[in-house]
Amino acid sequence: MKTIYLAFVAMLTSTMAFSQTTITGKVVDGELGVPLPGTSVLLQGTETGVSTDFDGNFTLEVSENSGTLVVSYIGFVTKTISFSSAGSVGTISLLPDAEELEGVIVTGILDIAKDRETPVAVSTIRAAEIQEKIGSQELPEVLKSTPSIYATKTGGGFGDGRINVRGFDSQNTAIMINGIPVNDMENGRVFWSNWAGLSDVTTAMQVQRGLGSSKLAISSVGGTINIITKSTDKEEGGSVRFGGGNDGYMKMTASYNTGVSEKGFAASILLGRTSGDGYVDGTKFEGYNYFIGLGYEPNDRNSFQFVLTGAPQVHNQRTSSFFNVATLEDHLEYGTLYNFNHGFLNGEEFGWRRNFYHKPIASLNWDHKFNDKTTLSTSVYASVGRGGGTGDIGVGPGFGFASSSRYRIPSTGLVDYDLISRFNSGEEVTFYDGNQYQIDPTNGEQIITSFGDGLIRRASMNSHNWFGLIANLHTEINEDWSYDVGVDARSYKGIHYRRVDNLLGADGYFDDDDINNPNHTVRQAGAIDSDFGSIVNIFKNIDDEEKIDYYNDGIVRWLGAFGQLEYSNGIVSAFLQGGVSQQGFKRIDYFTYLDSDPQQETDFENRLGGNIKGGANFNLNESHNVFFNAGYYSKQPLFDAVYLNFRNELNPDLTNEKILGLEAGYGINLGDFRAKINIYRTSWKDRFEDLSVETPAGDEGTANINGVEQIHTGFELEADYRASDVVQFRGMLSLGNWEYAGNPTGAALDDDRNIIDPEVTLFLDNVKVGDAAQFTTNLEMIVRPAKGLKLSANLYSASRLFAQISADDFSVEGHQGSLRLPSYQTIDLGAYYKFKVGGNSSISIAANVNNIFDEEYIAESLTNIFPGQGSTVYNGIDTDNKVFFGFGRTWNISTRFNF
Repeated sequence: MKTIYLAFVAMLTSTMAFSQTTITGKVVDGELGVPLPGTSVLLQGTETGVSTDFDGNFTLEVSENSGTLVVSYIGFVTKTISFSSAGSVGTISLLPDAEELEGVIVTGILDIAKDRETPVAVSTIRAAEIQEKIGSQELPEVLKSTPSIYATKTGGGFGDGRINVRGFDSQNTAIMINGIPVNDMENGRVFWSNWAGLSDVTTAMQVQRGLGSSKLAISSVGGTINIITKSTDKEEGGSVRFGGGNDGYMKMTASYNTGVSEKGFAASILLGRTSGDGYVDGTKFEGYNYFIGLGYEPNDRNSFQFVLTGAPQVHNQRTSSFFNVATLEDHLEYGTLYNFNHGFLNGEEFGWRRNFYHKPIASLNWDHKFNDKTTLSTSVYASVGRGGGTGDIGVGPGFGFASSSRYRIPSTGLVDYDLISRFNSGEEVTFYDGNQYQIDPTNGEQIITSFGDGLIRRASMNSHNWFGLIANLHTEINEDWSYDVGVDARSYKGIHYRRVDNLLGADGYFDDDDINNPNHTVRQAGAIDSDFGSIVNIFKNIDDEEKIDYYNDGIVRWLGAFGQLEYSNGIVSAFLQGGVSQQGFKRIDYFTYLDSDPQQETDFENRLGGNIKGGANFNLNESHNVFFNAGYYSKQPLFDAVYLNFRNELNPDLTNEKILGLEAGYGINLGDFRAKINIYRTSWKDRFEDLSVETPAGDEGTANINGVEQIHTGFELEADYRASDVVQFRGMLSLGNWEYAGNPTGAALDDDRNIIDPEVTLFLDNVKVGDAAQFTTNLEMIVRPAKGLKLSANLYSASRLFAQISADDFSVEGHQGSLRLPSYQTIDLGAYYKFKVGGNSSISIAANVNNIFDEEYIAESLTNIFPGQGSTVYNGIDTDNKVFFGFGRTWNISTRFNF
C-alpha cells in the first residue's frame, strides 16, 4: 500500500512539474524604443506576475499552457498579450497614454486630455524627452516641435524666452502647474526665469491647443500648457546630474526619495544650480532651484501631498524694452550677440538691465475618496514673489538719455559706465559726442534727478502675495456618465514701486514724485537689491524701503464655480462644460494721491465673466477617430484696461473680451504609423488698446479703443512613423492665417478727461498679427543603432513671420500692413545613451548641438518699419528696425547617475 502511495505522489509531482509553462518576453517604450524596467506582467485572472528587469526582460512561470498576459506601466496604455505555448512572446511595445499620467500627478484637479476620448487638439511631451533635449535650452523651446507653437529666446537672457500658441502670447495662453494657474493675475504674463527649475521636476508637459479641457474659467484663448511635476516618489532612490555647455554654462542637480514608510509617509527633495556667462554679450546669470515633496497616505481613501518648488535667480538682460534694444544696423556693426545695455563698471560686467526674482509656490493637495464613485480633490496654494528688473533713470546734460551714443565706446558699442560714474561723482569729463561736461553740485553733493544732471540705475519692483483654493468633486454616475462640480478662489496683491539700485558714483537721487513726501533725496540703494543674496528671503519688510517715481498696489480677487457633464462608452465620448467667475479689481496709489484723499484707494470694480464649451469624439474603429469642439468665453479685461493712464481712473467703456472657438480633428493609428489633423477658427473680440494722440490743433491725449478684433484660423498636422525597430520619423506642420478684422474707433481724451478728438480710428482690417511664425514645420529622424543608444536629427523651419506691431502703427489710413521677416531653417542634433552599472543603478549621457550649421536669422522684430527711398536694408529689412537675432550654434552635454 505504501509503495502504491509513493508511486502516486511521484506521478503527481512529475505531472505538476511537466505542466509548468515558462513565458519570456521584453517590454519597451513603443515611442522611444527603450526598455521599460519595472513593468508589471500579470497572468490575467490570477495574482501570478513579475516585473521586468533593468533591460525590460521578464520570465514568468505559469501552470497553464495558454492564457493572457496583462502588461501595464504608469504613463502607458495597458496591453493584453495571448500565449498558447511555452516560450517567448517577443517584444511588447507600450504606447504612451495621457490618461495614465493621472497615476503620477500631484493632484486630481489637473485636467489631462485623453487620446481618442477628450475632443481637443493635444500634444504631450514626457519627462524622458525633456531630459534628452532640454540641455541649455529654455523649457518653452522643447515645445517648438509641436504644431502652432512659436518659441524664441527673445533677448537671450536666462529665462527670458517666450512662447506663442496659435498666435497668442502668454497673456492669452493659460499656463498651469499641476492644475494651478500661474499667469500673473494683473497682466496675464508668465516669466519663465521664475520657473527655471521646472524642467528638472516635470513628469510631462501637455499642450492643449484652443479652448482645451480645463474646467476653470481661465484665459485659454490660444491654448493651455499643463506642466505636470513629479509627486512624492514611492520608491527609494535618487540621482545626481552634471551638465555643461557653451559660454560657461554649468548645471548641477541632486535628488533623493525616501520611499514610503510603513505608516504611509514619503519624501522627495531636489536641489539644483545653474550658472553661465550667457550666449549673448553681457548676460551672465546664476540661478538655483529646489523641489520638496511630502506625501502621506493614511489609508485607501485619503492621500495628502505637500509640494514646495521655486527658482531664485539673477541674470543680466538684453531686454525687450523698446528704448533699450539695438537696431539691425547696430547688429551689423557689432555682431548678432551685441547687447545694447552691456558694459563694465570698475572692471566688472554691468548693464542697465538686470532681472532678479524669487517666486516659490507651495501647495497642499488632498484627495479624498468617499466611495467607489465619488472623489473630492482639493488644492490650497500660495505664492509670495519678490524681485523686479533694473533700468536707467535720469537724463544727462543736454538731454542725454541712456540710449544716446554719447555714452558708448564707438569701437565696441559698449556703454562706458566708468565714464558715467566719473561724471556723476563730479569729475569733468568728455563724452563720446566730443562735448565736455561737469555736474553742478547741490548743497555740496552730486545729486541726480529724473529730469537732468545724470543717470543712475533704478529697480522696478513687482512683488506679489497670491493665495488660492481649487476644489473639484468628481462623481461616476454609472459606467458611461460622470459629472464634476467645483470652485476656484484666488486673492492677489501686486506691489509696484521703484527704488534706487546703483547711484553710479553720485551722492544721491532727488525725487519729487511722492505727493506725501515731496522733495526728498535717496542716498543709498534699497534693502532688496539686485544681487542674489537679497532675494532668497521672500519675507523681507518692504515698508521701510525708500521709494521713487511711483508706488501703487493692484489687488485682484477671483471667485469662480465650474461644472462638467461627461459621457464615454469607449466609442463615443462627449462633454459639456461651463464656468462662471467674478473678478474684482482695486488700485491703491500712494504717490499720486494724498493719504487724506479718499481717491487714493478705489472701490472694487467687479466684472462677471464665464465660459461654456463642449465637444464630442467618435472612435470609428480601432484605427480612426474624429472629434469636434466649440466654446464661448466672456473674459474680463486685464488690469491696465480697468484703470487708465496709471492712475485711479476707471475706464468708462470697460467691456469684457469675447472669444468664440471652433475646432475639428481626425486621428489615425495604424500601429507603426500615427497621425493627427486639426482645423480651427478663433475669434477674439472687444480687445482694449490705447494710443497717444496729438490733434492738428496741438492738443495731446490718449485714445482708448475697445473694439479690436482678431481672427485666427489654421490647419495642423503631426505624424509619427516607425519605419523599423531602428529608424523612426516624427513630423509636424502648422499653417495659420492670423489677422485683425475691422477698423475700431474710440474717443481721445486729455488729462482732464475732455474730448479732444471724438473719433480716432485704427485701420487694422486684414493686418497680419505679428510676433509669431504663421507657418512652421518640423521633421525629426530618430535612430536607435544599439541597445540604449538613441540618435536624433531635427529640421525646423519658420516662415510667414511678421514683426511685432503696436496700435500707433495703424492710426493713419494707407499704411503698408505688417512687416514680414525672412524665413529661416535650423538643424539640431542629439545623442542619448543609457547603460546599467550594477543592481538598479544606471548612467545616462545626453548631448545636443542646436543650430549646427550656425544659421543667422532674425527671430523677432519690435518695430514695423518698411524700407523707403535711400534706406539701408538687410535681407529686405530696413536696418532701422529693432530686432533680435536667434541663437547660432550652441552645444551642451550632461551625465546623470540614477541609484
